[in-house]
Amino acid sequence: MYPTALTQLARANPFSAPLFTLQKVEEPSHTAGAQGHRRRLAAASVAEGDSCEFGSQKYFILCGFGGILSCGTTHTAVVPLDLVKCRLQVDPAKYKSIITGFSVTIREDGVRGLAKGWAPTFIGYSMQGLCKFGFYEVFKILYSDLLGEENTYLWRTSLYLAASASAEFFADIALAPMEACKVRIQTQPGYANTLRECAPKMYAEEGLWAFYKGVVPLWMRQIPYTMMKFACFERTVEMLYKFVVPKPRSECSKPEQLMVTFVAGYIAGVFCAIVSHPADSVVSVLNKEKGSTAAQVLKKLGPMGVWKGLFARIIMIGTLTALQWFIYDSVKVYFRLPRPPPPEMPESLKKKLGLTE
Repeated sequence: MYPTALTQLARANPFSAPLFTLQKVEEPSHTAGAQGHRRRLAAASVAEGDSCEFGSQKYFILCGFGGILSCGTTHTAVVPLDLVKCRLQVDPAKYKSIITGFSVTIREDGVRGLAKGWAPTFIGYSMQGLCKFGFYEVFKILYSDLLGEENTYLWRTSLYLAASASAEFFADIALAPMEACKVRIQTQPGYANTLRECAPKMYAEEGLWAFYKGVVPLWMRQIPYTMMKFACFERTVEMLYKFVVPKPRSECSKPEQLMVTFVAGYIAGVFCAIVSHPADSVVSVLNKEKGSTAAQVLKKLGPMGVWKGLFARIIMIGTLTALQWFIYDSVKVYFRLPRPPPPEMPESLKKKLGLTE
């Protein structure tokens, strides 16, 4: 009844769903080119109630601004937990648990000691958020244009993974210098208490390399994390609207949609923490110790040592990811940016599969 190969692909492929809600359109003329194809995929005309076109320069700029707010504020808010998590990773003998870590830190440095590293955290993760969310939207549209509407549907999760990995590559280059300063401040008591003290001291001792020696393990940590963060979030949102939310997204109020965003973000955050934790442990130790390489640190930590502090990171990253998606989506709502609904199969593919007359 159905074309066998396409039917099996659509049913069995775990990466099967569209990036946007696509509708049947006439094939573009040769002269229309890629621009016409992009306009169909991106729904480039300004819909009623939207402040700009999907994929326009204003859209990307505001998405980047949403990334700054979502990442900069949330990472800064959990600096105390992040500080204890880093100390658990680099000195497990002294900081045996989360509770012990907090009590030892407060006893030695006072309550203010829990805020160590807040400045590089805010600056670094604001820059990372700008690139992560802004470039994700750029690459998502770019790769969708290259695939075409039917392949965008069939391989949408692969599209999410590729777009998020590409965005995170650049985001980590922006993050690396401030991450190095943050870890040095948090894990070496007495080295420096502020960013203004730490950055010049690191540069004087090790040169520019001090700020970028952790970029490779940072890629190892953040790229899998971000791929999981975006792909899992996108798929979870679709599943929630399909199987949990009792009415279509179009009938949900803005607060109800944002609640779905928060729940999907938290679920994605748990998986993010697990897949990226070993590399996070390596980054923490690497930025603390001078002259060490990622391979040396990995060998020193061993298969069990890389999982130290996982529970603290699950709590931190789960909450962080949920809040980040909530803030990012709230920015889109506030500025009336286009927010495509959950994906549906293109009409052209339905015809090929024999699902429509």
